[in-house]
Amino acid sequence: MFPLSSLLFSITANMEGWDLFMNSLPSMLSGAIQYTIPLTLISFIGGLILALITAMMRLAKSKLIQAPAIIYVSAIRGTPLLVQLFIIFYGLPNIGINIDPFPSAAIAFILNVGAYASEIIRASILSIPKGQWEAAFTIGMTRWTALRRIILPQAARVSVPPLSNSFISLVKDTSLASLVLVAELFRKAQEIAARTYDFLLLYVEAALIYWVICFILSLVQEVLERKLSRHVAS
Repeated sequence: MFPLSSLLFSITANMEGWDLFMNSLPSMLSGAIQYTIPLTLISFIGGLILALITAMMRLAKSKLIQAPAIIYVSAIRGTPLLVQLFIIFYGLPNIGINIDPFPSAAIAFILNVGAYASEIIRASILSIPKGQWEAAFTIGMTRWTALRRIILPQAARVSVPPLSNSFISLVKDTSLASLVLVAELFRKAQEIAARTYDFLLLYVEAALIYWVICFILSLVQEVLERKLSRHVAS
């Protein structure tokens, strides 16, 4: 027969676990709202701006303009994000450049997003038929005007799915900011776990919050893709 003491211990442990789950939830949500989500938005918007500039440089006819963009993309894609983050936060102070945790994380993520997103944007632009360019030049548009009014709007529709996936991945990547002392969602989970020693419960709780955020973003992605493709013939 199952011992009564074991049963009581199991019930008590479950109740304590539920209490810990609920008590830690506000702190984790606070970390997500104050740091994880803003860091994601700032990094993605900044990364998109950098990506567009980089993509334009890669598509330029001059090798001198292409070279810096090629080196930048190669360097970022060829090194781990964690190493980039550590170089900015822990490495730069060695040469007298001290950056606070949140800006350090934002810079690292912007540089990382910029490199990967630039390849998405460049491929999207190259996917537009050359006839679109020729038609624009025929009616007197300059290259910049054609790009702005004809090419980029079409390329945006093509690039939305991969860029949306990059955005969702960025939400999860922000957990690395905990390693440079940014008090985001996962950092909050680590701090609570260090006090309670209930690592499994708290890390699973953090994972659930990340999953909910990413699930909501995936729904938004689907809606956006449907709106952008509604005028495209199937």
